[in-house]
Amino acid sequence: MADSDSNKEFLDKKLQEKLYIAKIVRKTVLTVLIAFVVLFAGVIGGGYLYVRSALKPVDPDNKEPVKVQIPIGSSVSQIASILEKNDIIKSAIVFKYYVKFKNESGFQAGNYQFNQSMTIQEIVERLKKGELMGEAAIKLTIPEGLQLSEIADIIAKHTPYSKKEIMNQLTNQQFIKQMQKKYPNTITDDIFNGRIKYALEGYLYPATYSFYEESPPLSEIIETMIKKTDEMLVPYRNKMKELSLSTHQFLTLASLVEEEATEKADREKIASVFYNRLEKNMPLQTDPTVLYSLGKHKERVYYKDLEVNSPYNTYKNKGLPPGPIANAGKQSLDAVANPADTNYFYFLATKEGEVIFTKTLDEHNKEKAKHITEKD
Repeated sequence: MADSDSNKEFLDKKLQEKLYIAKIVRKTVLTVLIAFVVLFAGVIGGGYLYVRSALKPVDPDNKEPVKVQIPIGSSVSQIASILEKNDIIKSAIVFKYYVKFKNESGFQAGNYQFNQSMTIQEIVERLKKGELMGEAAIKLTIPEGLQLSEIADIIAKHTPYSKKEIMNQLTNQQFIKQMQKKYPNTITDDIFNGRIKYALEGYLYPATYSFYEESPPLSEIIETMIKKTDEMLVPYRNKMKELSLSTHQFLTLASLVEEEATEKADREKIASVFYNRLEKNMPLQTDPTVLYSLGKHKERVYYKDLEVNSPYNTYKNKGLPPGPIANAGKQSLDAVANPADTNYFYFLATKEGEVIFTKTLDEHNKEKAKHITEKD
């Protein structure tokens, strides 16, 4: 009986110990959980307050101008670091993720004037529009439809560089390789095709460029135009995939549309003619490629010109020419990305600038007889 009571007392004691330990464990776990939740809430709350603060102006009352230089080729991360270093924004990290979240792009290099009262969105808009401080020392306006040598003429006219120096830079393989490393989505291996006349033909975007030095480096001038092309192509990347076109093919086709179009022309229809011909494996037979092959500008192309032996001559060679024959503007890029849905295989530009589209060769020849006479 005594042993039984002793065992019962021992078991009760063990049970009490287990219950006590379980209670301590539960209390400890609960304490840890509460501490973790408080800590997590603190981190989240602190993070929220940090981001909220970082999105506000550095000093809403300070409108004193601050000069900031954004170098050519700067990434968003580099721009954010420069702005933070100059106390224009509170956090480079928050700025970078803000830009990413808002899907902002197209920031331009140059010398800017900011102040601490500006919001992040105001800073972003200024960088996108290229609202630079002061008067530009050099302003280059590059129209649509120009060839590389013509662009070199414009640069030579407004800068200290000769056309020979400019063309040497534009054809310098080391420089071109450097541009490929910086802009790999735009400058691809396609430009190194041995049949191409100039690797960078069609890659200098038509726009107005401002430079704030009397003698900006020639490499910077050219890179600014390449960078603009890179930025302008971003919205078309998905369309290129849908159309099974490489960047080089896209720019090549856009250059043909640019050269064929008149002010009154429907570029989407012109693009559709090229697409329809490519689909049927028909030669594109576009006169601007003949002129590019001849290396000269003429008011019109004659039958004898069509025999020029060149890979760019789309009367003698099927498919696209080896590369662009000029720089293309946004209207032509849009037309290639969104061609009209037509059954046209021919078009003809009249002296009045109208473009007549036809479905058959017979219809095309009839229109040609009405509007064009061969004078040799």
